[in-house]
Amino acid sequence: MDLAGKVAIITGAASGIGAACARAFSAKGARVVAVDVNGDGARSVAREIGGLAIPCDVAKEADVDALVRETERSAGPVDVFFSNAGVATGGDPLTTPIEVWQSQWQINLMSHVYAVRAVLPGMLERGSGYLLHTASMAGILTSHGNLTYAVTKHAVVGLAEWLSITYHDKGIRVSLLAPLGVRTPMLGDTNSAFARNVAGPIKEPAEVAEMVVDAMAAERFLILTDPIAQKWMSNKTADLEHWLRGMRRMQRTLESGGGS
Repeated sequence: MDLAGKVAIITGAASGIGAACARAFSAKGARVVAVDVNGDGARSVAREIGGLAIPCDVAKEADVDALVRETERSAGPVDVFFSNAGVATGGDPLTTPIEVWQSQWQINLMSHVYAVRAVLPGMLERGSGYLLHTASMAGILTSHGNLTYAVTKHAVVGLAEWLSITYHDKGIRVSLLAPLGVRTPMLGDTNSAFARNVAGPIKEPAEVAEMVVDAMAAERFLILTDPIAQKWMSNKTADLEHWLRGMRRMQRTLESGGGS
């Protein structure tokens, strides 16, 4: 897709990958709607790029529907919806409250579903549109010590794959962004044992944004942020038992506080 002249909604746009993509999309000529529950942050990014800012709680379908209606009223039909907002808290099945599960399910997965329900009918009617979904390598591999994030991001991968298979021939393009470590508030301390041993080569948000723009131009489904991610994926699919043993060793390393 050529972004010039396109209307693009980006959620989680107040910081990190979302803000960087808002800048990159705008530089390519898109009219960007910066969306975040942090309204001040979204407005700051929108002022910087000459776009629109719409505060929104993407965990609520009514709010996402209102976001799309306001975008259509102010900017025109939505050409691109980038479901990028996400949260991570860490946790395991025994200590993580069910309320946290429900909250992360709403933000990390259902917000993507709400976006699709809001924009897909118009895209199908026009015969074109682009759906982007931020998952994580946690959604393809897993994430040590972060069960809720890994599970919800696995669900995003399944959603994006299904959409690509089902609607590609109807003019809808779908991309899945599955980053390794990116220097954002979500990653936290880049000197932590997790960042050093598990997150892979850490990229800057602007680097990832350029990868997203390039993938959209090529209409490529999977967006990886480092070649090592493909190697890790191949290791998993080639010999799952061997991969699991390696991941268990890494778990023991993290639990011992090692991995300097």
